[in-house]
Amino acid sequence: MMSKTYDSIYLASGSSRRQELLLQLGVNFIQVANHFDESVLTGESPREYVTRVALGKALSALQSGAHREELPVLTADTTVVHDGEPLGKPHDLEHAVELLQRLSGQPHTVLSSVVIATSQQQWQTTVETEVTFATLSEQLIERYCQTQEPLGKAGGYAIQGLGGALVETIRGSYTNVVGLPIYETRLLLEQAGIRYALG
Repeated sequence: MMSKTYDSIYLASGSSRRQELLLQLGVNFIQVANHFDESVLTGESPREYVTRVALGKALSALQSGAHREELPVLTADTTVVHDGEPLGKPHDLEHAVELLQRLSGQPHTVLSSVVIATSQQQWQTTVETEVTFATLSEQLIERYCQTQEPLGKAGGYAIQGLGGALVETIRGSYTNVVGLPIYETRLLLEQAGIRYALG
């Protein structure tokens, strides 16, 4: 049985999407900086990668010693996988065009791993969603890239923005594709004894 409850957490993520989704859940959080090497290891599968990086971010944030209060840390990592290969974020608009050309008319997988950690315990979940893009014309890809929205987004698109107009079907959690699966995150919050809007 959970003996301790928390009214707030540390969020070790700079993602504005994750901040918005936590606010939607009614979670009080304090954003903290986090520095963790997110390089892919040789032979590592995309699922192994997101689970390792999300946990590594959490443990790194806990060990940073920059926190004034004893609060749990929440971290997450999201990657887009096409044909077994993680696509990452585009380096520039030319790279974004390449990513969108690859995804055009094709299914891909979005993997997110979420971790809540204290100095005594960690809770983690990894969620998978299948997304299929419509077949995109070169003109449509160019116009979308001109909006600058693909920059900084895994796979080169934002489903919660104009990128949602490129998606034909989605199978699984929508908020997972945004960057934080809120149903699964709610379950972690409850396991860790963290207060939110519904509990």
